[in-house]
Amino acid sequence: MVAGAVTRADGRILIAQRPPGKHLAGGWEFPGGKLESGEARAAGLARELREELDITIRDPRPLVRVRHIYPYGEVLIDMWVVTRYQGEPQGLDGQALRWCTHDELATSGLLPADRPIVQALRLPQRLTQTRSLHYEVTGSLLGLSSAVRNGEGSGRLQGVLCSAIEDGSRAAGMGAQFLVLDRTLTQEQLQRLCESVSLPVFARGLTLEAAWTFGATGLSELVS
Repeated sequence: MVAGAVTRADGRILIAQRPPGKHLAGGWEFPGGKLESGEARAAGLARELREELDITIRDPRPLVRVRHIYPYGEVLIDMWVVTRYQGEPQGLDGQALRWCTHDELATSGLLPADRPIVQALRLPQRLTQTRSLHYEVTGSLLGLSSAVRNGEGSGRLQGVLCSAIEDGSRAAGMGAQFLVLDRTLTQEQLQRLCESVSLPVFARGLTLEAAWTFGATGLSELVS
């Protein structure tokens, strides 16, 4: 399924409550729904948010894909960030809506599949430093395992610098939570990398809008 973190100018993020009669009724989630057969991801997100919230979106930003197993089956959430839209969100399916700060999301009663997304939402569009309160970037795959171990309990997302698709796949398997490219890939290479991993990817040498088109969540502006 596709879902969107619809974000206001003040930084608050929209969540919706599942209505009675549905699985996990009463739980809160990021709005979205299932893709139709053959439907492109961004197009499906636009359709779902139009049908559920009566808004028209543009330039959504890919964020992360999260897999979770419920007693009734497995859910894969393809998560996007939406900051550009027309209309005022309203619950067309009768669902309650709530605007939350980042801090409020952690205690808002989000469903288990949605909870890992909260931390990823802390990542910026433009990565300008290797360490912040919410994340840190390791310079090599060699140091990643140690960084992941040391990062347990710190609350920081663990990222790693990568040069190629193979590096990204290995980093994902070693516990990286986002990837930062240290060189510019071709458009085809970037798209292949973003399709091969479920993690946020920070590209180089593109505009933000172009990076989103090929599946990256943002740009790396780290000094090489």
